[in-house]
Amino acid sequence: MAVQQNVLSTIPYFTGLSPVELDVVRRLIVEKTVDKGQLVVMEGESPGAVYFLVSGAIKLFKTSSDGKEQIFHIACPGESFNDVSVFDGGTNLFSAQAMGEVTLYEMSKDDFLVLVKQYSHVASNIVHVLSAQIRRLTSLIEDFSFKNVIGRVAKILLDTALNRPCSHPRLTQQEMAAIAGTSREVVGRSLKSLEDSGAIRIDHHRIIVQNRQKLEDIIG
Repeated sequence: MAVQQNVLSTIPYFTGLSPVELDVVRRLIVEKTVDKGQLVVMEGESPGAVYFLVSGAIKLFKTSSDGKEQIFHIACPGESFNDVSVFDGGTNLFSAQAMGEVTLYEMSKDDFLVLVKQYSHVASNIVHVLSAQIRRLTSLIEDFSFKNVIGRVAKILLDTALNRPCSHPRLTQQEMAAIAGTSREVVGRSLKSLEDSGAIRIDHHRIIVQNRQKLEDIIG
């Protein structure tokens, strides 16, 4: 399928570009379909491209030496990933894995860097994109520093419920644990506590938000 200009115009890096400029961008992009579970980027490797998510969801994570996984973000359509590694010339900061079937736009590192120099709109948009990433990571640090596990699990549930445009598969307890920085068993106990409080209801492994305000109060 050909890369669509109307899709490109919704990607934050390319907002404000004219149709002619978007056509130049379109010619530099390759569309890819990725199957569930496939790794798109491997942590520690040299970056070859920046990616823009068109459909599906991608989890960005790091893996410790003993195999423990920490999920830093679940990217949704319109978002980019691997851009920081492309800009600073270092290795890939995170691994990126498809959570279901995913459609991506891929642009090579060299083409992207030339594009940034060529179009001032793209250079200006970089500031906004990277600022949003810094805010997101700062929020994650705050969660680990100031929220208990139940509060972190409550925030994951609320974020998932509110983020409807990102139609990724339901998170497993193991994935929630990898986001919250804890174990699956602790997540299970936290979910039971949230259910007892009336904030959620668990129905055959499906978690239903019953009381959004109560979740927000628990999050603090």
